[in-house]
Amino acid sequence: MTDRGFLAQLQGYGLTTAEIHFYRLDAPSLLQLFVWQDYDLAPDFPVLFEFLDHWRREIEAALHSVRIAHDHLIRPTEWRAVDGEISVQ
Repeated sequence: MTDRGFLAQLQGYGLTTAEIHFYRLDAPSLLQLFVWQDYDLAPDFPVLFEFLDHWRREIEAALHSVRIAHDHLIRPTEWRAVDGEISVQ
């Protein structure tokens, strides 16, 4: 059985973290924080925007701001040639 997240990364998805600030309509002076994380495609973020659309429709809270961080965890590695020799005794 293969992990869904690993398969998504092989298809080009990267780990996306969204910091969502919101307030409840019954307490507008209290700003709250929700952290969401999933694999998504930058720069369009279809998975995140689908979640935010669900939030607007189903959750009784108003969005204040959303901060997004994204990184590809699987990518070609960087390497450099090293001229030298290590002897092990």
